[in-house]
Amino acid sequence: MKLKFSSILVLSVLPFIALAQRTSTVRGTVKESVSQSPIEKINVQVVNSNLTAVTDAEGQFIITDVPVGRLELKITGVGYTDQLIKELLLASNKELVIDVNLQTAISDLDEVMVTAASPNLSGAKTSIQTITVEQVMRFPATFFDPARLAFSFPGVANTNDQANNMSIRGNNPRGLQWRLEGLEIVNPNHLANAGTFSDQATVNGGGTNMLSAQMLGNMNFLTGAFPAEYGNALSGVMDMRLRKGNNKEFEHTAQVGLIGVDLASEGPLNRKKGSSYLINYRYSFTGLLALGGMTFGGEDIRFQDLAVNLSFPNKKLGDFTVFGMGGKNSNEFAFDDEEGLGPQQEKDLYAINYYSKMGAAGVTHEKTLNPSLLWKNNLVYSGLRNERNQTADPIYGDVLPSQFDLTKTSKFSFSTIFNRRFATSRLKSGAYVTRTADSLNIFNGLSAGEFDSWLIQPFIQYSGQINSSLSYDLGFHQMNYLLTKTSTFEPRAALSLALGSSASVTASYGRHSQLLDNWLYASNSDLKPTLSDHYVLNFSQRLGEKSNITVEAYYLSITNDLASQTDQFLTGMNLTGYVDPTNLVNGAKGNNYGLELNYSRYLDNGFFMLANATLYKSTSINAEGVEFASRYDGNYIGNLTLGKEWSLSKDRVFGSNIRLVYLGGFNNYEIDESASAAQSRTVFDYTAPLTDELPDYFRTDLRIYLKRSKNKLNRMWSIDIQNLTNQENVAFSYYDAFQNQLLTKYQLGMIPMLNYRWEF
Repeated sequence: MKLKFSSILVLSVLPFIALAQRTSTVRGTVKESVSQSPIEKINVQVVNSNLTAVTDAEGQFIITDVPVGRLELKITGVGYTDQLIKELLLASNKELVIDVNLQTAISDLDEVMVTAASPNLSGAKTSIQTITVEQVMRFPATFFDPARLAFSFPGVANTNDQANNMSIRGNNPRGLQWRLEGLEIVNPNHLANAGTFSDQATVNGGGTNMLSAQMLGNMNFLTGAFPAEYGNALSGVMDMRLRKGNNKEFEHTAQVGLIGVDLASEGPLNRKKGSSYLINYRYSFTGLLALGGMTFGGEDIRFQDLAVNLSFPNKKLGDFTVFGMGGKNSNEFAFDDEEGLGPQQEKDLYAINYYSKMGAAGVTHEKTLNPSLLWKNNLVYSGLRNERNQTADPIYGDVLPSQFDLTKTSKFSFSTIFNRRFATSRLKSGAYVTRTADSLNIFNGLSAGEFDSWLIQPFIQYSGQINSSLSYDLGFHQMNYLLTKTSTFEPRAALSLALGSSASVTASYGRHSQLLDNWLYASNSDLKPTLSDHYVLNFSQRLGEKSNITVEAYYLSITNDLASQTDQFLTGMNLTGYVDPTNLVNGAKGNNYGLELNYSRYLDNGFFMLANATLYKSTSINAEGVEFASRYDGNYIGNLTLGKEWSLSKDRVFGSNIRLVYLGGFNNYEIDESASAAQSRTVFDYTAPLTDELPDYFRTDLRIYLKRSKNKLNRMWSIDIQNLTNQENVAFSYYDAFQNQLLTKYQLGMIPMLNYRWEF
């Protein structure tokens, strides 16, 4: 009887023991947002629980025995604005480590800042989206790339399914800048030629980001009227920061899917000193298939990358990080006549080989000099090499042109920035210095040469309060390009009015400039940077603690754009490939204006939603003053993303997310068919505006996943289906020299991407 009773007792309490074991730890550091000085006696609470902690003298807190799953943190302290952090995810075998930045409370309003885990790194008051890795992993068909997540934001249009290039507010995709650890870098994307009309590499896009999502931490995406510290960008900035590894426990992640094999490890280097490492390696699934001799329509596509981030905190000298990343990618095409029908299109007559490699390495230093002053120094080197060979079959060598392109670019950048907090204001000032080295031979020597250049960018921004409801930002940025002896003065300003504790109206302005592509300067050093004046009016309304609405109107006035001396309607805003740079001058203009409406509901009770609509116009004005619709004048953008999670049991969660996107069709120049036939290539008619309007674009993406949480292992099955309905969206038209006619190229059809992830 005693044995039976004991057995019954043990069996009855086992579920509760198992349930109690499925807890983990939440810890982190709370700092003042400007000076990054630690704040003590700050209360941290897991919402809807009695689990709390108070920060110590180092600003650190730890909460143990927190139930795994979705959670929120409430951060409160005397003299600081309360903060509610949503969309946090705690796994049973991994600690949740979070850094919190609190703002000094100036207003008497009962204000709560509701945010996701990624803070506003720039201080921008308009046209900013914060991105978290949790969102990148949750949203459908991002393929774990933050740029593809950005397609769900208002004003952003993907220019081709095969790549992450984007038109922001009707601008040319060239206007986007990529940053890593606060500094501009070369294009950090694999397969930069993916989805382009000419199959040539773009300057800031590609098939997928070289940085695995496992490496990424806080990210900001800016789309207009940038704060004073940002320069050399016209349309947007993707500001990426690396995540620090866990400095207390060793944690590992393995991921296998149709994207590839992705392995990550992190842990302490020295627990006493708080140093840590984070490392990630990835190899493409298509590359693995290619190793076995399998190709896709004759294409051998491969990529791999490696990244590492080492963190070394030091109380006396400040916090240091040492990081590096590198990647290789290739796309080799040779006609594969499996069916014995012979060549069917012009591409079948060529052997096309594309090779690229990119690397970046750097050091960051951050030191709080006193409770009101922060000093930051960053040093980054990045380099990129692209090579493309297009060789015609010897049978057609006298008719079809071959092509060779080779570009080498490196950037060596340094920045020093001071951030000073006063009682009701802050001052941020500093400078960026970049040395760029270029070597190129493009389009069989159309543009060739080697040259070095220096870019020096000082800035200053002062932010203050007029009263408890009215705040302002004033600053300027200067861009000095020594190669062309060009200097720009770029004022920046913002004025924000709080309408109670949950709404605000903000007006912002910024003049911005951007250097042209290196191949243009190689043959024409007289060209000046393109300028753009951004005017933005923003209204934001928080709806409780779950959602918010934003309405934003903008107007962009573009000047100093490229114009052709021989082709009347060819302008820089509409440029997508190589043209003769000796015929180009500054003289074109442009106008972009629009209205963006955005509704966002944080993930709460298992449900989230992001819905937005954009109405806009994008026009180009040639040197003769004729205004016409630009290439990226799609007129409207609509996005709807929503998802739901269900708890099937105490250790299993099922989720389903869907995204619908509807874009107005872009515009193209008409193709001169007779000239194309004579030259055996596509020749556009630049003597007329872009009158070839593409059909509207529609796509549905779906993500389904199943998570299972155990004491020492988390697993997740997921499948992403891009273009669920297999919609035929037109990419572009081109002249096929083999068929001697105009053909239509379509974007990607339905693509399922299966993935399996382990965390241990």
